Amino acid sequence: MRITDIIWKERFVEKLSSKHGVSIMEAEEVLLSNPLVRRVARGSVRGEDVYSALSQINNGRYLIVFFIKKKQNMILPISARDMDQSERKYYGKNK
Repeated sequence: MRITDIIWKERFVEKLSSKHGVSIMEAEEVLLSNPLVRRVARGSVRGEDVYSALSQINNGRYLIVFFIKKKQNMILPISARDMDQSERKYYGKNK
């Protein structure tokens, strides 16, 4: 997936940091590292579905970032966290 821009909204940035301990830099590393991407839900706006991006980043963490794909290859991250055991297994099999 080609990304032209990442749109950050303050409420999601705070959630990443305070609830999940994921920094913007870590989330962007996932998104820009050729991650394993899959669609997880239809969006409430036509053409703006929710996707997940799974990747192991340079510090060794296995992260999953959920985002909305906007028009013109822009994305809006809405959450990010460490992968759970089943997600790591899926990532290992499909990467």
